Amino acid sequence: MKKLESILLLGILVIFIQCKETKKESSAESDIDTEAQTETVEENIEVVKFMMEPKSNSNVEGDVSFTDENGQITMVASFSGLSPGEHAIHIHEKADCSSDDGKSTGGHWNPTMEPHGKWGVAEGFHKGDIGNFEADENGNGSITFTTDQWCLGCEDDTKNVIGKAVIVHQGVDDFTSQPSGAAGARISCTGIIQ
Repeated sequence: MKKLESILLLGILVIFIQCKETKKESSAESDIDTEAQTETVEENIEVVKFMMEPKSNSNVEGDVSFTDENGQITMVASFSGLSPGEHAIHIHEKADCSSDDGKSTGGHWNPTMEPHGKWGVAEGFHKGDIGNFEADENGNGSITFTTDQWCLGCEDDTKNVIGKAVIVHQGVDDFTSQPSGAAGARISCTGIIQ
């Protein structure tokens, strides 16, 4: 009887050890799958970065980046050399910052032929109508803006921001004046050319 109990106990111990090793292997495979998914997600992120240059005799400089992640474009822009207070920022129709006043960029990017307005309003808005941001007492300001209404290099001309320009204005966008919000001089510019 003791021999039978010993054999039975040994059998249970062997089964327990095998189950534990199988669980370890399954856990390790799960970790590998998670790492592969993370890498795949990271490979689907595209980032385009540009430096802003002063216009209209200003000292406004900065940088702007566009990140495409899962169909959402996030624009992050930061500036120095601004006057304290609010400033408008828009996407303009041409990636041409060659003129001293920034007017070589043309008007606001408006591929759907809407009236100028605040982003998202029912009355309509330009795809380039980003809005306003605040500069602190030292002249530094930043803005982050995310939308699924833009893309980087896609074939949809109503969404593709490549070949456009980012413009910072001296004044505030009032969201009502046509066609551009009466935001004043163009004081910083960058062309979005990939």
